Amino acid sequence: MSRILIAEDEARISAFIEKGLRANGFTSTAVTSGSTAYDFATTGEYDLLVLDLGLPDLDGFSVLRRLRESRNLIPVIILTARDTVTDTVAGLEGGADDYMSKPFRFEELLARIRLRLRDERSAEITVLRHGDLSLDLRTRRASIEGKTVELTAREFLLAETFLRNPDQVLSREQLLSRVWGYDFDPGSNIVDVYVRYLRRKIGSERIATVRGMGYRLTAP
Repeated sequence: MSRILIAEDEARISAFIEKGLRANGFTSTAVTSGSTAYDFATTGEYDLLVLDLGLPDLDGFSVLRRLRESRNLIPVIILTARDTVTDTVAGLEGGADDYMSKPFRFEELLARIRLRLRDERSAEITVLRHGDLSLDLRTRRASIEGKTVELTAREFLLAETFLRNPDQVLSREQLLSRVWGYDFDPGSNIVDVYVRYLRRKIGSERIATVRGMGYRLTAP
């Protein structure tokens, strides 16, 4: 089941999209600010982002730019009241996969979402690499310089999260939600414990601690 992130600060529009997506077999999460949209989009938990440009605290263009600068390739459909050619071109050149103007018909939005998800799946990556570290998502095997490294299921998920967001600082809260889910106590030190386990197996120099912020996968 595909997971759609909706970044829209108008509650009526957000609820309208969520209702339509649920009726068509999707799961969705709605957020109302740009900073929250960026944080959620970088967790790796969503298959597509529907992004309004006029978001508070961080506009849609800024969210999109930060995602692409961090090499996050989540498909993005811009949904906005701005319908000038300049805005459309700016959105597409900024890394958006599609652009829709308000008002819109849900059927058209749905068709565009399905198209982008189909495109994404056809180009689905099965092996993640960063330097000489690689993860095969089909066989669930990790290797360094071609030599297999034995990881537990949880260690593999943690490594996968890092490799999907290389060189990007991931907070403990982001790692906790992606690898363990929200049922775990946010005050737990489970993330630090498993980062330590993972460092022992892939090399401590590959995971840098960013003081007061979290961890980042780096090239050795």
